[in-house]
Order: sequence, then C-alpha cells, then structure tokens
Amino acid sequence: MNEVRLTFDGTDIAAMEGQSLAAALTGAGHRKFRVTAQGKHRGVFCGMGVCQDCLVTVDGTSNRRACMTKAVDGMAVETQPAFPEPGPDTGLPETPRARVLTPDVLVIGGGAGGLSATIAARRAGAEVVTLDERVVEGGQYYKQSADGSLLDAQQAEGAALVESARASGAEIIDDVEIWGAFDGPLVLAEHERAALIVRPRTVIVATGAYERPVIVPGWTLPGVMTTGAAQTLWRSYRTLPGRRVVVCGSGPLNMQVALELANGGAEIALVAEAAASPFRHPLRGAWLSICGPALAWKGLAMLRDLRRRQVPVRNGLRLAAVEQVEGGLSATFRRRDGGTRVAYADALCMNAGFEPQNEILRLLGARMTYDPAAGHLRCDRSETLETSVPGIFAVGDCAGLGGAPAACVEGRIAGRSAAARSGHGDGYDLFADQRALRRHRRFQNALWQLHDVSPVPVGGLPADTILCRCEEVTLGDALAGYAVTPGHLGTLKRATRVGMGRCQGRYCGPATARLIAEHTGEILTDRSFFAPRVPIKPVAINAILAAEKALRGST
Repeated sequence: MNEVRLTFDGTDIAAMEGQSLAAALTGAGHRKFRVTAQGKHRGVFCGMGVCQDCLVTVDGTSNRRACMTKAVDGMAVETQPAFPEPGPDTGLPETPRARVLTPDVLVIGGGAGGLSATIAARRAGAEVVTLDERVVEGGQYYKQSADGSLLDAQQAEGAALVESARASGAEIIDDVEIWGAFDGPLVLAEHERAALIVRPRTVIVATGAYERPVIVPGWTLPGVMTTGAAQTLWRSYRTLPGRRVVVCGSGPLNMQVALELANGGAEIALVAEAAASPFRHPLRGAWLSICGPALAWKGLAMLRDLRRRQVPVRNGLRLAAVEQVEGGLSATFRRRDGGTRVAYADALCMNAGFEPQNEILRLLGARMTYDPAAGHLRCDRSETLETSVPGIFAVGDCAGLGGAPAACVEGRIAGRSAAARSGHGDGYDLFADQRALRRHRRFQNALWQLHDVSPVPVGGLPADTILCRCEEVTLGDALAGYAVTPGHLGTLKRATRVGMGRCQGRYCGPATARLIAEHTGEILTDRSFFAPRVPIKPVAINAILAAEKALRGST
C-alpha cells in the first residue's frame, strides 16, 4: 500500500492508503479521540461502527467515526470536543440525489451469512442487491485485509467467498448506512451522500452481532476495547492495539486474538478466561470433539501455541475494574477463591459473548424469544429461515449466536428460499444443508458449554460505574431514577436518559433490562428491551430529506 500523510491535532502522522483513521491514530500512539460532556476522553471501543465512541472531526466536519473512515492524504483530523462547532456539513445543504432499487432479494450484511445468501439467491436466478456497512465485505469473522493480503486460511476462505459473491452478478454496495426499515418491505439507507430507497420482494437480514462488554469501573477508558476491535486493527490494517495487551472475558475469540497479536509482535501480559479450565470437564470436551473434531483440534492447537509463546492463560479470572495509570492501564481481576490479580497493559481487550444486531428484524416485526442461557433475543424462524413476517428471512448471528460455519449454511438455505418466494428456483432440496446446519449447531452448543458467557448482573457494581457510555449515566443514576419512577425500561429512559445516546442503547440497553428484571422478578421478553427507533443509526438530515422527497414523488 502507498503511504499517505495526515495530521492529528496538528501533529503529522504517516498512514497506509486504505487504512482506517482508527488504525492510523492507534499505530501512531494516539488513544484519545473525543471528549465527553463530562470532560472524559474516549477512543476506539467496538471497532465496527456500533458504539460511536471513536468520533473525530475531519477537515472541519464533526462526528466522523474513526473506525469507519479511511485515512486520506492531506486529512486534518482533530480530537472532537464535547460540543463541536457547526462545520461545513452540519447545516441543511441542497437535498442530494436518491436512488431507487427494486430487486427480487435484498441481502443486508456482507459477512459469512450475507455473502452465502447472495450467491445462493443469484444461482437460483433472482435479482439480488446486497448492502454492507463495511468498506470491504467479509464481516467480523472473515475480516479482510485493506491491502488484499492474506494472513491465514480464514482470510483466504473469506476472500474466496467475497470473490464468488462479486462474480455471481449481484449488485454489492459497500459503505452503506441503513437507517430505516418499514413494512412493504421498504429499506432506507445512505451511500456516498445519496439516499438509497429499496423496495425488494424479499429481504434476508444478515447483520451479525456485536460484542458484549464486561461492564466494570473503567470500561470506558481509552485503550479499553473489544477483542474484535483489536482483531480488526490487526487483521485488516496490521496495526497492534498496543505493545503490551491483556485479553479478558470468555469465549474462543479471546484465545484466537491473543495468539494472533502475539504472532504479530505484541506482548500478551495475560489471557483471563472467566470459565474454569476445559480440562476440568473432560466429558464436555469429548462431546465437543465428537461434534466437530477439526474445530476442536484447532482450539487445542491454539492453546498449545499460546503455551509455546509463554502467554499466561488463566482460568477462573473475572475482570473487576480498570484504572488509568502512568504509561497505560491497570486491570484488576477477581479469582474464584476471592483473591485478586493485577495486570498492566497499553490495551485491554474484552469479550464476554455477543449481542445480536437485530434492530432491523425488530423494526420489521419479526417475533423474538429471550434465551436466558445466552442472555439475548433469538429470532423465531422456520426451517427455511423465514421469520414470523412473510418474506423476511434472518441468517447468522443477528438471529441468535450460531457461529460463522452455521451462518454460511443458513445463508444458502435462506438465499434459495427467498429466491423461490420471489418466483425463482422452485424445488430446492433443503435436506443436505439442514443436516449440515444441525451439525454446526451441535458443535456451537457444545463449545459454549466450555465457556461462561451468561450475562453478569450489574446491580452489585459500585454506584459510580458508567452504565450508559453515550450519556454517561452511572449505575447509581439508574437506580435513583428507578426508585423515583419504577416500572420498565421506557420509564427509566425518560427519567435518566439511559439509552438515549448515539449508539441507541446497544450496550446499556441489555444490561439495564436485566437490572430492571432483577428488581421486578419478571422474565425477560422482547418487550423488556428498548424498542428500535428510526433512524437506527445516526444519519445526515439531508439523506432523510432526499428519501422523503423521492418517496413523495413515487406515490
């Protein structure tokens, strides 16, 4: 890749063409990207455009997500203040153009499930449009490199899938911000400052999931990020999140990323796994090996390689607090016996399971069921992956965590089924794919039995622990608000502003819903969570105006 030059708060920075601003700034040692209303600093956290915490001002335009914005030669990037001055794009410029699309099948998401669905629907003869939020397709699992290089077999598999999808004849549009979904179906989005209006015959939602954080004192500090964000920095941009890294939470992703970062030259100070050692559950391990011998062996090989690199992997450690200290971060962990352990690092990476990105499905009215073991909503689906809304299909982790191999199979099933619903490729035999899907699901269920991703109650945390990252609402604020206006999540939102920030409650919402359930004793359901609202992502007002104008003209 070619080198580009930009400035951050007046300091010259070298970056590689195609690199994200988040990667460029992190590589240059900068972790503080914006200032909150309370004067606190924030930086990269989710790395995938969900948390909205890495906002910077670029060439005078505020509210640019560093993780989703490419570094361009000559850019002037600045730390975003709490209340940025109006820039050149914050007024009401001339309404931009709008484009109307009417495919047989609309696929939302360019990850494992979405790309597989795209290929399957096209092979059945359907006209397909695929919308992806990322600049490069591949999703969270396949994470393609910005320069096209391949780090390992996983990226190579993803590159082949991307190439097959592009060669299928589908129209694939990247860097799209979907902000509305309505009955019809009707999907509204923004792409390159133009409004997209999509009126498909069928829709396949494959929006994936985002990581569940470990909510503790200090989890909003710069340098604290999700494990997936650190993986994106490395796999997509070859940028380490720090020289010395701590990884914590629970799940196989933590082990994988720790090994990748170690191979990339980082010092992994600690991998803290909340669950007990898998070797304490030999029967579970044996069942995992039966369900997926190749994947089970891959996991054992990761543990072996971590040991060879002398990376300390410790089970039964749960993060208790993070503090800013001179030179980095101090992370305190609590052992199961009540003792503590402290680790120091430049970056702390956390993953404690996943939350499905199901806002579009819920906007369209798809029925959901709460899964207490996983701690999230699962979308009710038929054997063809059709939701309770006719013509709306859901595949992959947005419907409930199932893993990338299962998402690929689900994509094939839904792609052919959606095409058939729109009049293409009748008579598809589902038997082989459904058998493969059952096998993948058995393995995934066995895998999670070895980890501890059940949601941890937040009620026992210190009162000054931040609950809502965007609005800086603490646990104490939430409890005080609930005491004044007891009831449900909606009343608490009105009393405290919890969930009213730019991320629209994607992080605080599930935790707060569980907090209320602890107080009421009620069982969580779909109605226990924040109702999705349009726009589901921050969007320029002129894109909404363009969509409105185009819709008025089409009626």
